[in-house]
Parts: sequence; structure tokens; C-alpha cells
Amino acid sequence: MPEVEREVGRLLRRAAIHSKKKTAGMAREILQWEKCLWTFVDVLGLEPTHNFGERCLRHAVMYRKTSFGTQSPQGSRFVERILTAVTTLKLQRRGVLTFLTDTLRAHRRGLQTPSFGATQSAKKADGI
Repeated sequence: MPEVEREVGRLLRRAAIHSKKKTAGMAREILQWEKCLWTFVDVLGLEPTHNFGERCLRHAVMYRKTSFGTQSPQGSRFVERILTAVTTLKLQRRGVLTFLTDTLRAHRRGLQTPSFGATQSAKKADGI
């Protein structure tokens, strides 16, 4: 990878000097983050793409495209929070309906609501 890193850096520096204004500006901006571009090479397990993040957001994007939006700021807050809760719980391999039911039940009884913190069983499944 060192050869690839050097070549990409060389091409970016060349573009920053010899390209048209828009391309040169983009090349200069990328060069500000040049070291970060290669973090995935040095950090074991770090993916070089943002596919995981894209997959996490896909449901929210599809919801937005098909729902016609919300009618109030309160509706927007609800959608933000419920989609965040669903994604978090799915990543933790926890039941969404069970969590929401337990949360509402605790709220109505004046008890402490469940936490999004990983449960002991989820920690064990992930080897934590």
C-alpha cells in the first residue's frame, strides 16, 4: 500500500496545482485529510468504505422517500428517535417490539425505562 499511497498523493498534489479551479479545490481539500484516507490500512478490522453506515441508514432513507414527511416538529422528533431506536436495537440483536413494549409499560408505571446499553447477553454474544 505505500506505493499506492504515494501515487495517490502525487496525483492529488498535481491536480491541486494544474487542474481547473473546482478540481484543484477538491484536490486541496482531500489533501488536508490525506493521512486519514489510509487509516484502514493501519487499523485492523477498519473497513475502507462506509458501507456499514450506508446500510444502517437505508431504512430511514426509504422511509423518508415513501412517507411524505411529517406534519410537525414533534412528528419529526418522533421519527428521528424511533428510527434511531430501531437501528440501535437491531445492531444489538434485541427485539424492537419487546423493547418498545417494556419502555411504555415502565413509563406508565413510573418505573425506570430500559436502557439502550448493551445487555449482558448481547455482550456475551459479541465476546465483550
